[in-house]
Amino acid sequence: MTTYRERLVPSGRIYLYLILLIPASIAVFAPINIIAGYICAVVLYVGSVLVLFALSPVVRVEDGMLSAGKARIPVALLGEPEAVTGDAATLARGRKLDARAWLCIRGWIQPVVKVNVHDPADPVPYWLISSRNPNELVAALEGANHELAS
Repeated sequence: MTTYRERLVPSGRIYLYLILLIPASIAVFAPINIIAGYICAVVLYVGSVLVLFALSPVVRVEDGMLSAGKARIPVALLGEPEAVTGDAATLARGRKLDARAWLCIRGWIQPVVKVNVHDPADPVPYWLISSRNPNELVAALEGANHELAS
C-alpha cells in the first residue's frame, strides 16, 4: 500500500530555460540547412525534457519502506521526521549539512525533510530529502511508523 509518492521533477521555469535550445540549435544548423535546424531544435528540446523527467527521482513511502531514488530504508530504522522550510532548509542543505548524510535533494525544490537513521550498522546519520509537500511526507512517515508499532 502506497501512502506517499512524489516525483521530484524540475519546476516549470527549467523547461522555459530549455526553450533557449531552440534558437541556439537553429542558429548552429541554419547555415547548413534550415529544415535540419528546426528538426534538431525540436529533437533537442523534447529530448532534454524527456531526460529531465526520466531522471527525476521518486520519493515513496510504501509497505514500511522509505524510498528516495534508488535508495530504500525500512521505516522502523528511522527516527522522527522533520519538515524544514525557508532559511532553515537552505542551512540544512548547506552550512549545517553533515557530510555523512544521505542526500536526495534537488536545487529547484527548497523544502526538505530530515529523517534521522537509528541503525547502528549504518554510518549515515540522517537522510535529507527534497519535497514540495514536506508536511505530507512527514505525515506519511509517521503513519507508516505507527502502523508498524501496532
